[in-house]
Amino acid sequence: MKDFFERLLWGSRYLTLLAVWSCIIGMALLFTLSALDMGKLFLEFIDVYILGHNIPDFHTIVVSHVITAVDDFLLAMVLLIFGLGVYELHIDKLECARDNEAAGKLLKIESLDDLKDRLGKVILMILIVAFFKNVLHVKFDDPLNILYMGGGIFLVALALYFGHKAGEHK
Repeated sequence: MKDFFERLLWGSRYLTLLAVWSCIIGMALLFTLSALDMGKLFLEFIDVYILGHNIPDFHTIVVSHVITAVDDFLLAMVLLIFGLGVYELHIDKLECARDNEAAGKLLKIESLDDLKDRLGKVILMILIVAFFKNVLHVKFDDPLNILYMGGGIFLVALALYFGHKAGEHK
């Protein structure tokens, strides 16, 4: 009975495949949707600059869409890293990626802390991108807004600095 129970417990790790496949599907959806949005934006660009149609504040719209796409691509990368990391931690190492140089950089996940570190860096980049997307809509008609902007940029720089310093100690 004990042997059966232990095998059942050990086999339950395969339930993490639900998380792995969900992350891979989410990653594929985000990459596809973001690429399609960039395609639509390109068609609007042609409409405005080649065909001569007028869209007010088109430059701001383009920048906002591009930043949103970068944000979505970063989130898709989080899903990829998380899915591959969970697979490698709970199921098995990816044999086909052992001799691949790019995989060596992506899949050096030996523990849950390694996975958290990798995800934390990408999530920090997502937050930075989201910050700069919101900066597009700030009106600089009040000196306090300029001060807030400077403080926000300082905090982003500080987060990047500490993220870099944490990576150096490993």
